[in-house]
Amino acid sequence: MAIAPSLQQKQSQSLVMTPKLAQSIKLLQLSHVDLMSFVQEEVEKNPLLEISRDDGKDRRGDGIQNSGTAEANESGNPDAHDAVKDHLGLDAGEKVSEIDANLENVYDGGTAGAERQPSNTASTSSGSTSSTHTSGDEEFDAIAHLRENLSLAQHLELQIGVTFKNPTRQKIATYIAHALDDDGYFREDLAETAQRLNVSVDEVLGVLSKFQTMDPVGIGARNLEECLAIQLKELDRFDPAMEIFVANLDLLAKREFEQLKRLCGVTTEDFNDMIREVKALDPRPALRHDPVLAEAVVPDVLIGQRADGTWSIELNPETLPRVLVDHRYHAELERAVSTDEGKSFVNECMTNANWLTKSLDQRAQTILKVAVEIVKQQDMFFAHGVEHLKPMNLKMVAEKIKMHESTVSRVTANKYLMCDQGIFELKFFFSSAISANDGEESHSAETVKHKIRQLIDAEEPKKILSDDKLVALLQETGIEIARRTVAKYREAMRIPSSVQRRREKAMILEDKAS
Repeated sequence: MAIAPSLQQKQSQSLVMTPKLAQSIKLLQLSHVDLMSFVQEEVEKNPLLEISRDDGKDRRGDGIQNSGTAEANESGNPDAHDAVKDHLGLDAGEKVSEIDANLENVYDGGTAGAERQPSNTASTSSGSTSSTHTSGDEEFDAIAHLRENLSLAQHLELQIGVTFKNPTRQKIATYIAHALDDDGYFREDLAETAQRLNVSVDEVLGVLSKFQTMDPVGIGARNLEECLAIQLKELDRFDPAMEIFVANLDLLAKREFEQLKRLCGVTTEDFNDMIREVKALDPRPALRHDPVLAEAVVPDVLIGQRADGTWSIELNPETLPRVLVDHRYHAELERAVSTDEGKSFVNECMTNANWLTKSLDQRAQTILKVAVEIVKQQDMFFAHGVEHLKPMNLKMVAEKIKMHESTVSRVTANKYLMCDQGIFELKFFFSSAISANDGEESHSAETVKHKIRQLIDAEEPKKILSDDKLVALLQETGIEIARRTVAKYREAMRIPSSVQRRREKAMILEDKAS
């Protein structure tokens, strides 16, 4: 048989991940903060898109956001309109549409409109300050006000200029100031730092020692022990006993109080005082100037109980951007543009705008579907609390709403639900099952964790519950669980072992008795 090249036709099917499909999938797992940022970027790039400034009342209804099939009555993107005219080569004097003649109306109710208010309507915001005013009877302290608004690096640089006179030492200190981690520690190797700055290790160490005397106290420490030691020296409390105490913080973390007390050679009363003094110190001095702001969780789904006992489920309009497509501006551009390149650009903008509004609406519908199914399967939790949480996995929800498990996983990522029981991440409702020994339904892992915490919180100081005892008590309530599982759940909840809890509570009893 001769071997020769040949052409053959073959028909097959395959799933192609287009860029738009990939972005639609990405939108599902974005939190509302990331979603807002993504939408804002799209609006800035696309002159046919705008974000509605309404109060969101029309978006509640059945909980589904109308993500933008409506036509915009007014143009809300004048800068993008100017950019589009430049891109298309339109003359500035040419009237592309009557929208451009009414740009003043665009800003009604917006920030620009506020800027055009008369000067006698001054803002009374608490954030505004003036050097010619004082608050109450106290004089305005310009130095204190400046210090409060400085970053940690700026605050340290001001002190470096005063503390170090030698230019080389100033350079080393400035490097250290900018190499600190978020807690205010200098973690770099001294030899590497010396080599990088072309100085000796002794010079770096000398500057670092002086650097550690600056404000805030404890800044520039190389580890926790050194940070606490610096603060104790400042308080004149770094005696030999305290030095041993700080050098053995691992024993304190393990609740090995008796061993640590023997090492320090102090009485119980003095040892309790030492613990209180160390607890009053600041292990993260950098946070005084650069605090980590905790963002409040905004729920994506709102759940309430109606008078007839049924559940009301709706999406939170504050987490869903209302994106509108300006069809009128699109029509005007189509009439004004004559080149093939310009028409292609306008059509592409329209296609992207329609895709975005459709994807946002689909995302909202999918989140609501998943939330409704969660409420159906966990109705006892919403009525009575975590003790009635049932075991549930992604497959159970996916089969009910006829979607893939990966889709449900993306929807539940970074999304939160608010109900009478509190605010919970959607993933909270998916947990493994713990079998029951009485033949009844299995228990959720979260429910078992809750019971373990309740038992430990209720234990008496002189009758600390071991993991074996917790297993026995759980079995009495119908939960069949292994000792290693109890230990795993306890450690996941950051609850110390029975030995550590016994030492800690004994310490508290002694403190109260004294």
